[in-house]
Amino acid sequence: MNRTGKILIAALLMASYTVGAQEVDKKILNWYNGAKYGMSTDKAYAKLLSGKKSEPVIVAVIDSGVDIEHEDLQGSIWINKDEIAGNGIDDDKNGYIDDVNGWSFLGNPDGENINDTQLEVTRLYKKYDEKFKGKSLADISVADKADFELYKKCRDEVEAAIASSKSNTERYAKIGESYETAFAAMDKHFGGPYTAKDLKKAKKDPAVGAYAEQIYDIVAQGGTLEMVQTEIQGALDHFSSQLTTHYNLDMNERVIVGDDPSDFSDVSYGSNEVEGPDAFHGTHVAGIIAATRGNGIGSDGVADNVLIMSVRAVPNGDERDKDVALAIRYAVDNGAQIINGSFGKAYSPYKDEVIAAIRYAESKGVLVCHAAGNSAKDIGEKPNYPSPKYPSMTAEFTNWIEVGASTRFKKYKAPNKKKTKQGHNGLAASFSNYDEEMVDVFAPGLEIYSTIPDNKYQAIQGTSMASPMVAGVAALLKSYYPKLTMFEIRDIIFASVQEIDLDTPKPGEKAQVPFASLSNTGGIVNVYNAVVMAEAKSAGK
Repeated sequence: MNRTGKILIAALLMASYTVGAQEVDKKILNWYNGAKYGMSTDKAYAKLLSGKKSEPVIVAVIDSGVDIEHEDLQGSIWINKDEIAGNGIDDDKNGYIDDVNGWSFLGNPDGENINDTQLEVTRLYKKYDEKFKGKSLADISVADKADFELYKKCRDEVEAAIASSKSNTERYAKIGESYETAFAAMDKHFGGPYTAKDLKKAKKDPAVGAYAEQIYDIVAQGGTLEMVQTEIQGALDHFSSQLTTHYNLDMNERVIVGDDPSDFSDVSYGSNEVEGPDAFHGTHVAGIIAATRGNGIGSDGVADNVLIMSVRAVPNGDERDKDVALAIRYAVDNGAQIINGSFGKAYSPYKDEVIAAIRYAESKGVLVCHAAGNSAKDIGEKPNYPSPKYPSMTAEFTNWIEVGASTRFKKYKAPNKKKTKQGHNGLAASFSNYDEEMVDVFAPGLEIYSTIPDNKYQAIQGTSMASPMVAGVAALLKSYYPKLTMFEIRDIIFASVQEIDLDTPKPGEKAQVPFASLSNTGGIVNVYNAVVMAEAKSAGK
């Protein structure tokens, strides 16, 4: 089978557990709360926390938005008790009108919302193109050389991406046509329903053998033409979105909010619409942290006494540094004890402002959990912003946890073509970023079944799912052991990991490496171990 066919099969296999939002394989339901390579959350509740009292903890989810009306999040949404809903007045004088459940930095009071945006590399290309277009190195002053080099890098990256998107659009359109032709040929050949066994025999027929070969693996996996068309259209939509938004030099979504994204003194923008036009990602993250435990529906969150504050700052594209910095400050100023950030990008033009916001959270004792990213890269070499460390920093953040994604599998398993069975990742998710210094811990991030908008549930993957696992653990510990500071809780999370003495494929590669070499703790977050340590630490206070 050609490479495209293999990619399509993989996509169809992934769809088997992401399409039916209300159906889930029992093997993946709440696996992250279980034993083995889960976090032993359920064991901690049953063996160590039963009968203990807890206090509510506020967790800010800086994301795309949260469906605050979801059935499995009821009772777990933060309410600003100092604000009177709908009166158009800033009752608590915090600078944000009617921010009852949080705030959106991606909208305006008229109900308009940003959804799609450029990538930061495109913004930088656009910015510097006005200054450097048509110039050579000989035309550039010494003071501007660094900016000129950045301009060339961004220009080349964007133009290559545009060319690739156009090429892929044409390629996938032809692929779609070829599969339609193959399915039509086999429909005509059999004159009715057929099975993978029938196709296997048809492979030997000179007239239709090539068509039978093309669709055999898809049919063997339970796929249909309609499923193929859905995947092809998804790919076409992806590449179209890249051209019209991510790499569109002329796009300017900030007219919606009306601010200057380079002016960090201007904070009077946004709206109290905390769900936004696409709350899929943020709602999934919120459910990992706070979905009601033991109610028999959906999934179980990690923490059982938590309030989610929705701070909308992450669009479909790259978030603005200004929005991120203000979102962190908003969360801190309005009582969040933990912040989850399941977002990241390759460029950050206003690093100092973001650093200052994280330092502000640090000064107030607020913990930040952040997803390491899904590019299967070493973030010590290729940063994912915001970052655990910046070259300009003289001291590390003491309130930061950078999280990679692990799986429920002990070792890698290759797909079995003869039996048409799907393979799976090793213990480190194949997409996860990593680094022995920059990534702190790993947590479950593959096949994570959680809440999505409109009272639905779905299994998806990413370090975006791993980070809220850790935020949930931190919230659980703070809830049951309120005397502990967030700095102490961070230390406990690191010291209590499940140590792993196994090899795993290095993300993005076939070569096996020790799992422990992918992060500075070398392990997977473990709730049971953490509660044991928290109990001992708290008893001494």
